Amino acid sequence: MRYDVAIIGTGPAAISAALTLKLHNKTILWFGSKKLSPKVELSERIANYPGVAMVTGPELNRLYREQIEQAGLEITERQVTNIASTRRGFMLQGGDEIYDAKTVLLCTGAVSPKGFPGEAELLGHGVSYCATCDGFLYPGKTIAVYCGAKEFEHEAEYLAEIAAKVYLFTPYADCGVKRENVILNPGKIRAILGDSAAEGVELQDGTRLDVDGVFVIRPAVAPGRLLRGLEIDGANIVVNRRMETNKPGCYAAGDCTGRPYQLAKAVGEGNVAAHSIVEYLSQLECK
Repeated sequence: MRYDVAIIGTGPAAISAALTLKLHNKTILWFGSKKLSPKVELSERIANYPGVAMVTGPELNRLYREQIEQAGLEITERQVTNIASTRRGFMLQGGDEIYDAKTVLLCTGAVSPKGFPGEAELLGHGVSYCATCDGFLYPGKTIAVYCGAKEFEHEAEYLAEIAAKVYLFTPYADCGVKRENVILNPGKIRAILGDSAAEGVELQDGTRLDVDGVFVIRPAVAPGRLLRGLEIDGANIVVNRRMETNKPGCYAAGDCTGRPYQLAKAVGEGNVAAHSIVEYLSQLECK
């Protein structure tokens, strides 16, 4: 199926856009967590959101979930690891599935563009963001896996079932992956090594670990790596007043476009992006 729009993220900007696009009867493919924004969830008190006096983050997310359900919107809990421009729009990779959309709206939140040295250069050449997509390439081999959050430990478990040895790196202490072929937290990654393909990882203490492949599994992929050629300024996606990026048919809204990191700003940008998308789709139909 070819969707009118694919939305990446489930924060306030994405919710605002999805509700507006639904009202305009657009077909929506929505990627993200059904728990919605963790940033909102962790907010103790929100005092400057119009129409809702002194609400807690969990309360606001509950209201969002109720509105999403009432609108009949569905969220696909797959992480998008790659977006490619095509003549017809965009192809998106979510897990091991490929999706087709006429337009894309990036509501990824504030994501640090910083990765490991060598990561961007070797992406697709031994470095992967998707365990289920590329894990089959490493049966009986040695790999390094960076797992950025506990919610992705099942991907590390999956890779450990395939590979002979896994060097597993996590930024947290209570990792639940316990397998004989998994060496947990052997150090901190300084860089991914290799010329034309990933050959190893260098640790902060200078130790080199030779590997056949490297999996970097984070809660979000930096927008500049998600869609090649997307114009980025520091950590922010560059947009105009219509929330258009430099890629025709691709829009962005919310914290990923820069400060101020405020709910009202995100919701407003989501609404603007939705109306711009509706107009863009109308122009496509006329061609």
